[in-house]
Amino acid sequence: MTDFTQANYRLTQLPWLLTPFERFARLCYRNEHSHAQLIPVDVALGGIQLAGEMAQMALCMDRTPVGACGKCKACLLFKAGNHPDLHWIRSDGSQIKVDQIRELCQSLIHTAQQSGARVAVIEHSERMNIAAANALLKTLEEPGNNTLLLLQTDTPANLLPTITSRCQKIAFITPTRNDIISWLAQQDLLPQADAQGNRHDVTWCLGVVGGPIKLAESLTSKHYQQLLDYRQDWSASLQSGHLQNSLLKLSEQQIIDALKVLYLYLRQYVLKSNKLNPLIQARVIGLAGDVMHMSHKLTTMANVNTQALCQNYVLQFRHVLALT
Repeated sequence: MTDFTQANYRLTQLPWLLTPFERFARLCYRNEHSHAQLIPVDVALGGIQLAGEMAQMALCMDRTPVGACGKCKACLLFKAGNHPDLHWIRSDGSQIKVDQIRELCQSLIHTAQQSGARVAVIEHSERMNIAAANALLKTLEEPGNNTLLLLQTDTPANLLPTITSRCQKIAFITPTRNDIISWLAQQDLLPQADAQGNRHDVTWCLGVVGGPIKLAESLTSKHYQQLLDYRQDWSASLQSGHLQNSLLKLSEQQIIDALKVLYLYLRQYVLKSNKLNPLIQARVIGLAGDVMHMSHKLTTMANVNTQALCQNYVLQFRHVLALT
């Protein structure tokens, strides 16, 4: 079972998720929903909250057209975090492994203990390794009666086509930057304006944190300042040719954030450098793409030499500029 019920925000506080949930709720109320739902909503946008609400709706014994009743035995068990017919799969380390999926599939064969639905939520389903994904295919094809599989994913493109083709994709529209700024203002999380009325734009790092929920968490902790430090230190490092300050002591957990900040910095560098010729611009953008690819790759890797990796990107950048 996951800890989404302890999350800081309920679904009703995340307006961009209301329409996707209401659409599912109507189908679920009429028992017209697909047995497998793909939820392409980043955790930072509330993907876990959406999956949780959908799971509760499916398990509820007295559903309404707009959601679970919240009062039946199934809903009370769900809220307590011990509903016996809810199976929540999370990654074991950086991957969801085949044994986890095999155990899940075996559990879904059994009759529901509460005489209702059997629901499985696979959090970060893109982390299933090849063996795990293949093990899930048979259950996706033949799930059994009154079974619902919910596959939440931050990066749908990383899922096998054989998985996505067997799921109904939840339609979701990502909130705009202005939507997010308005939401942050409602949460009283925007920084104070300076004497000239200018306000620091905290949304610059949305590409790093993934969405407004994680940005809100960052702004209420030391994480946001850490991202600012990365941006400043990448700028200094790329100018000097040597790693500076925070980049010299990155842990394996921090390297992904640092590389995402570098990606954003390189993109902005091209946008702000009007004097760069098109070939150099293209090469810097290509380097940014390599950086982002590596940041994704590192989610399933271990034992990376963070300093060597960062220094390599600094040298590549300087080599590109030397071609001018």
